[in-house]
Amino acid sequence: MRRIALKNLLDWKNSSSRKPLILNGARQVGKTWLLREFAKSHYTKEAYIVCRKNELAKQIFSHDFDIKRIIRDLSALSKVDITPGDTLIILDEVQDIPEAIESLKYFYEQAPEYHIAVAGSLLGISLHQGVSFPVGKVDELNIFPMDFREFLDALGEEQMLNLLKERDFNAITPLHQKFIDLLRQYYYVGGMPEAVKLYVETGALQGVRKIQKSILHGYEQDFSKHAPKDQVEKIKLVWKSAPSQLFKENKKFIYGALRKGARATQYEEAIEWLTDSGLLYKVPRASKPALPINLYEELNVFKLYALDVGLLGAMANTDASQILIKCDLIAEYNGGLAEQFILQQMKAQQIDPIYYHSTDDSRLEIDFMIQSEGELLPIEVKSGESVRANSLSKLLQSNPELHAIRYSMLPYKEQGQLTNVPLYAV
Repeated sequence: MRRIALKNLLDWKNSSSRKPLILNGARQVGKTWLLREFAKSHYTKEAYIVCRKNELAKQIFSHDFDIKRIIRDLSALSKVDITPGDTLIILDEVQDIPEAIESLKYFYEQAPEYHIAVAGSLLGISLHQGVSFPVGKVDELNIFPMDFREFLDALGEEQMLNLLKERDFNAITPLHQKFIDLLRQYYYVGGMPEAVKLYVETGALQGVRKIQKSILHGYEQDFSKHAPKDQVEKIKLVWKSAPSQLFKENKKFIYGALRKGARATQYEEAIEWLTDSGLLYKVPRASKPALPINLYEELNVFKLYALDVGLLGAMANTDASQILIKCDLIAEYNGGLAEQFILQQMKAQQIDPIYYHSTDDSRLEIDFMIQSEGELLPIEVKSGESVRANSLSKLLQSNPELHAIRYSMLPYKEQGQLTNVPLYAV
């Protein structure tokens, strides 16, 4: 399967200002595969070392930061002669050796001619727990589950994918129902590479769900193994509440839904652990629809989304027939899957930051807001063909300078301040 991130890696390799690379992302999103595939395609040699429970690797970085010695030792351990330019050094599960992360600073300062990339499943947490981060000395790339474009490519739907790339809505609209069918398949399978691979090869829906459940089980094991002991139960509560919080009408995260009398101060650390690990995405509220939007950010009011739409369905024990066949999916899930999908596609395209907007009395709520080309862009998500939207209408009437996008199951249509875009064409 092809990943769009391979192009980002090639841009990194060819950059005149290239620095050591850190790949961030949750477990099972394909970081290791990407780096090894990239090494195979664009380098003569690969020096691949897994740092987890590797005492020899630990010793390499425990003495000092003499880069010549470190490179010699990495060559010995990987059994590869590391040479500048034609060898990619890959340190995997690097969070187990904090000194290896710190050494990237010295690779940048003393040996920039060497190409080195590191990755780790819980790296985001490690970097927030006192590891000496080489600020300004590294490049970073966030890796997410496969997006809808990559899913279509994996299915062999090259023609459909090209139509979306070209934004040729005259040709797209006659194929509207086929696109919706493909989108529903993505809702169920999601973008975890192992699940996509099985689906492409066999079409086994129950097999896909089994993989998703296995991935979720692995995440839950990480809670007990790696989270602070006093936070494990709180992390489990937040994690298990994510689907129900997202599938209610008001998707704002409610602490009281976790446990009677629960307060923010009790669960802030648990939520931070889950977002740092890449398992949940946090979308804060912007109190005012204006630029610069970050000035109106309210960190204590937010929505939580899952890592992947397929995993979200598995967490909620959604049956395949409810997603692939039923037309009343929207009524059952209040647009949660559609919002999750749009958020996930924005994340995959490295859009950041992402907010939502609502008034204090909750009479007006806009699903997402981003800054695009220096303009504020309100985004509304409707999971079906019913698109009545009092909130968006009010916002546009009172802000005639704004232009908004509405995603729904309706075909493409320009409508004054509003562009209606089918969900599959995000």
